[in-house]
Amino acid sequence: MGIKVISPGLATSVQDLGRPGYYHLGIPVSGGMDRYALRAANLLVGNPENAAVLEVVFLGPELEFTSNASVAVTGAELPPKVDGKAKETWTSFEVKSGQVLSFDYLKAGARAYIAASGGIDVPLVLGSRSTYGLGALGGFEGRNIQAGDQLKIGAAAVSKKENSQVPEELRRTVRFPAELRVVTGLYWHRITDQSKMNFFEDSWKVASEADRIGYRFQNGRPLQFNDRQQPFGAGSDPSNIVDSCYPYGSIQVPGGTEPIVLHRDAVSGGGYFMIGTVISSDMDLIGQLQPNMNVQFIEVDIETALAVRRNRQACLQHVRNALWSNLSHERFSCFGKFEFWRKRNLMSSNV
Repeated sequence: MGIKVISPGLATSVQDLGRPGYYHLGIPVSGGMDRYALRAANLLVGNPENAAVLEVVFLGPELEFTSNASVAVTGAELPPKVDGKAKETWTSFEVKSGQVLSFDYLKAGARAYIAASGGIDVPLVLGSRSTYGLGALGGFEGRNIQAGDQLKIGAAAVSKKENSQVPEELRRTVRFPAELRVVTGLYWHRITDQSKMNFFEDSWKVASEADRIGYRFQNGRPLQFNDRQQPFGAGSDPSNIVDSCYPYGSIQVPGGTEPIVLHRDAVSGGGYFMIGTVISSDMDLIGQLQPNMNVQFIEVDIETALAVRRNRQACLQHVRNALWSNLSHERFSCFGKFEFWRKRNLMSSNV
């Protein structure tokens, strides 16, 4: 029972919600870069939200199913086809044994998630089926899938009807320019007041170095550092610090020139200062950004970040209600409240 890989696409890997608890040992959390889309794909086909799926980057794979399965594709707008017949994204559909799942050209976003009923059945490694490519850990033999691979699918826990659908208002799309909300961090005092303003005023652009380890941003003005005597062990560059832990989502700026947001497969520590941290909800959004997209960083406070997180949790609950419960689905805008949170933060910052 499973899937035969005819063509792997550009960079397709097995991912679930990750392996927290090992960061202090240098093992990153890994897992899907767009956790919201991953959860939604699993819900559509009756899987637990943490079931393993295929994360697809830019170019879809070609997969022959060797058993019947309910399938859903979420995240990036990467239109699926079954034996050449178009299917909808964010909607469940059936694939019969012997049929081939393929994809049209990418229309929006960067990463799509393919869930099959029963989940991708690879061994658990440190409690997760996610692939950590740099460490050759987890997933399918610790690597991206390749042509000829045979992927097993687990037994479906729940039968879901075809054409279950996540309502459009519960889907996240990338707006232009993308806005990434940031809580400033422990090293914020290291840069001048003018650089603080510049960082949030400038329009940044996603660089070509944009992957599971981190996203680099270009075209903003370089940061200027306040003078200080470098502590022993920090190195001569003013962006250097004595080695410190890197939180998930932290923004390091080597040399003060090009910010890098550390993502799911990033190292857990090092010697570059961190300007702040992208809030958890917007880390999903980063996973859907393409190179050369324009980005604006927006400063928020902790209260705003927590409010956005509660709103995101409410979004997930509305997806569950729409797909699973007997509750009537009420229209709920998951991702249209940003102006409210931004105004609230600006008001609080002026107090």
